[in-house]
Amino acid sequence: MHPLLRLLRYARGHRRGLIGATAFSILNKVFDLAPPLLIGAAVDIVVRREDSLLAGWGLTEPSDQLLVLAGLTLVIWAFESIFEYAYAVLWRNLAQAIQHELRRDVYDHLQRLDLAYFEDRSTGGLMAVLNDDINQLERFLDGGANDLLQVATTVVVIGAIFFGLAPGVAVFAFLPMPFVLWGSFVFQRRLAPRYAAVRERVAMLNGLLANNLGGIATIKSFAAEDHESRRVEEESERYRASNRKAIELSSAFSPLIRMVIVVGFVLTLVLGGRAVFAGTLVVGAYSVMVFMTQRLLWPLTRLGQTVDLYQRAMASTNRALDLLDTPIHVRSGERALPRREVRGEIRFEDVTFAYRDREPVVRNLDLHIPVDSIVAVVGATGSGKTSLVKLLLRFYEPQEGRITVDGVDLREIRLADLRQAIGLVSQDVFLFDGTVRENVAYGSFAVGDEAVVAATRAAEADEFVRELPQGYETPVGERGQKLSGGQRQRLSLARAVVKDPPILVLDEATSAVDNETEAAIQRSLARIARGRTTIVIAHRLSTIRRIHVLDAGRIVESGTHEELVTAGGSYASLWRVQTGDAELPV
Repeated sequence: MHPLLRLLRYARGHRRGLIGATAFSILNKVFDLAPPLLIGAAVDIVVRREDSLLAGWGLTEPSDQLLVLAGLTLVIWAFESIFEYAYAVLWRNLAQAIQHELRRDVYDHLQRLDLAYFEDRSTGGLMAVLNDDINQLERFLDGGANDLLQVATTVVVIGAIFFGLAPGVAVFAFLPMPFVLWGSFVFQRRLAPRYAAVRERVAMLNGLLANNLGGIATIKSFAAEDHESRRVEEESERYRASNRKAIELSSAFSPLIRMVIVVGFVLTLVLGGRAVFAGTLVVGAYSVMVFMTQRLLWPLTRLGQTVDLYQRAMASTNRALDLLDTPIHVRSGERALPRREVRGEIRFEDVTFAYRDREPVVRNLDLHIPVDSIVAVVGATGSGKTSLVKLLLRFYEPQEGRITVDGVDLREIRLADLRQAIGLVSQDVFLFDGTVRENVAYGSFAVGDEAVVAATRAAEADEFVRELPQGYETPVGERGQKLSGGQRQRLSLARAVVKDPPILVLDEATSAVDNETEAAIQRSLARIARGRTTIVIAHRLSTIRRIHVLDAGRIVESGTHEELVTAGGSYASLWRVQTGDAELPV
C-alpha cells in the first residue's frame, strides 16, 4: 500500500481535523488568487470607464466603481488572512497530534514485541525511527501538505478563469502542466529509493553513536578513541554520500521545471496580446491572464521542494508504520492470575527451546519446583540456565513442551499478571536515571516511603543509601553509573522485595560483585525467600538445599550439595573449580 494511504488510514481518527485544515487551505488560496482579478477590474474601470464590467451592475460612475472595488479588496484580504491563520493552526496542531500519537503507538508496540525482535536491531536504529522519522513526518504535515493543496487549488481555479476568459489562450498557458506533473512523478519514483537509503543510513549512524556512548568507559579503557572516531567518520560519510545522491536528483527538479514553465508564460504574453490587438480580448482580461499565469506557473517551481519534503516524509512514514505493523509473537493470555492467589509451583514439562537459527539450548527439559522451596539451577556457561528464566517470564516461547505455574500453562495467563508474580534480580542490573527511591519503587509505583525503606533494609542497602548526599532522593545517574556495582545490585534486590512477588528469581545476581556484597545478598536471601518460591541461578552453591545441574539444556543431576559432591559428577567438577581444587589450564 502507498505510504500516504497508510498514513491516512492511521490518522482516520483525525478526519474532521484533516477535512477542516484542507478546506481552510483551499479557501485561503481561492481568496489569495483574487487580487489579480481585482487588478484586472481596476484596469477595466480606468480604460473603459462607463463601459466596464462593474458598470453593468448599475454603477455608472468610475469613482463609485473604484470605491466598491476598494471595499471588495478589503473584504477579500481579510478573509485570506483569516483562512491563513485557520489553516496554519489546524495543520500545525494536526502535525503535532499525529506525531505524538505515532511516537506513542510505535513505542508502545515496541515494548510488546518479544526479545527475539531486538536481537538483530540496534537501539540507535530504533531511536532513529522514534525521533528522526516521526519528526520528518511532522515537518511535512506542518507545511508540505498545505503547499500541495494550494498548488492543486491554484491549477483548478486559474484553469476555470482562463478557459472562461479566453479558451484559445488558456490551452497554451496550460501547455507546460502535463510536463510539470509528469516530471514530478518521475522524480518522485526516482527519489523514493534514494531517500529510503538515506533513512537506513541515518539509522546505522544513530546505532553506532548510541552504542559508542553506552560503551564510553570501554572505549576509554582500551584507548580506542581514535579508532571509534574513524568509524563514526566513515559511517557519517556514508550517510552524507547517500544524501548527496538524493540531493543531486532533487535539486535538478526546480531548474528543469522553471524552463518548461517559462514557455507557458511567454505564450500567454504573446497570444493574449495579439487577442487584445484583434479585439477578441479586453485589456482587463488580458491583465488578469498575465498576472494569473505568473501566479499559476511560478509556484510550480517550488513543487520540487515540496516533492522532496513529501518523499522524505513518505520514506519515514513507511519505516514507522512498518515497525508498528511488526507482528507480536508472544501474545498475552486471557486468564487472570491475581498475585495474592499464586502459590508458586512451577513445572517445565518436556520443554525444548532454541534461539533463532541456533541449536536448542534447552532439550526435553522436565523440572519441578515445589511451593515455597529454594532451588538452585547450576551449570557451566552456555548450559541454558538464563534461558530458563527468560522462558519462565515468557520473554521467549518454547518450541516444544509447556511451562506451568500452579498447574496453569503460561500461555493462558495474562502477561502482566505473570510478570507481576515474578521478581527478577539479574546480573545485568539496570537502574533508571532517577532517584534511589524511584528506582526501588519502580514497577510498584503506588508503594509508600515506608515500604521502600523496609525493602532496602531487607536487601541490606539502607545503610549505604543513607550515607549518600541526598539519601533516598539522590540521583543515581544514567544506568546507575553514580553507584558501585555492589550498590546497584542491592538496590535491584530491594526493587524485587518491594514488589513482594510469590516467585523470586536471582539470575547470577552475585557473579559480578565483591565478597561483602555477596555475603549481604546471601543474608538477605535467607530472610526474603521465606514464604516464596525462590530460584537461584549460579548462587553460592553450598547454601542451597535443592540443586539441579544443567548441562547442554538437560537436567543431568539433582540433589543436595553434599549428595552431589559425593556423587563425583558434573556438580562436583563445578564445585572443585569454584573452591580452587581443580587443576585449571594455564
